[in-house]
Amino acid sequence: MTIRRLLFIFALIASTGSVAAQDDLVAAGEKVFVKHELCHRVGPPTKFVKSTPHLNGLLGRRPGSLPNIKYSEALVAFGHDKVWDEATLTTFLHDPQGVVKGTKMAFFGLTKDEEIKALLAYLATFDRDGMTSK
Repeated sequence: MTIRRLLFIFALIASTGSVAAQDDLVAAGEKVFVKHELCHRVGPPTKFVKSTPHLNGLLGRRPGSLPNIKYSEALVAFGHDKVWDEATLTTFLHDPQGVVKGTKMAFFGLTKDEEIKALLAYLATFDRDGMTSK
């Protein structure tokens, strides 16, 4: 588990107040993730759709950086000097097409901050190999 991932999980736990509250947040995030399963996967690599990016180890990864994925030029340019962190992902998930004009992502965004926070808590439980800490 990377230090960045651990710090993110600790920050979420601190902001929610308890491990039980964190478990609830992760469970809520798993439900939000259903909206993304058509194009994205988490977990063991055997579950991946080869043409779309998996979200294992997303936090701390540069946008548009997975090998063998045909990202839009817009997303690659966007990710040139960034990594996915809570702030960048929150902004992007609110309005993917508005943040990265020309992205191939056919998702209109999440409107509720609570859903984004829950989704990020869920995604943070997966390391880059798809192993979960939950």
